[in-house]
Amino acid sequence: MIATQRMTRFLLLPFALSCYLACHLASGPAWAAEMRKSPYAGQQSRPIKSLSADDLAELRRGGGWGLARAAELNGMPGPAHLLELRDRIPLTADQVAAIAAVFERMRAAAVAGGQRLIAGERALEAAFASGTVTAQSLRPLLSEIGRARTALRYTHLAAHLETLPLLTAAQIARYKLLRGYSGDSCANPPKGHDPALWRKHNGCK
Repeated sequence: MIATQRMTRFLLLPFALSCYLACHLASGPAWAAEMRKSPYAGQQSRPIKSLSADDLAELRRGGGWGLARAAELNGMPGPAHLLELRDRIPLTADQVAAIAAVFERMRAAAVAGGQRLIAGERALEAAFASGTVTAQSLRPLLSEIGRARTALRYTHLAAHLETLPLLTAAQIARYKLLRGYSGDSCANPPKGHDPALWRKHNGCK
């Protein structure tokens, strides 16, 4: 009886193996296609492949687009976020007026700069979409995009530099705390400030 069962399993083994291979080979193309799927899949329908809808909206409204992080993350506040936090920093009326002026100049330049960058990316898109791009024609297209991006980045970073002298050290420290860049300023007042007065003026408990 036992010998018969062993013989049956032995005879059925090739059949089971062939079924296993057939099933996996049948699903192989779908599995392989999923594994090969590009992270760019779906982006081929964008009007400008290199820019998402969010990118376009940010550039058109003169938003920062992450270009000022070198200033922002090194303790130099930007005008847009300062105005958002005016009551919590707090800013004086004169400071608000001065920072608002910086912001409006920055925004106007950034909107124009964003349009220039979009135009450059659109020209690059058109060249590749038409199939007319060559190694020689590619370089000036990229150079224009590079110049537009540099000018736009300068606009945003320069606004941070222009804003910095308008603030006190205490306000900068408060800004960094509110933006999540530093620890508890009540427990660690900035250097050069009387700890008791600092805590009193900043509402520390």
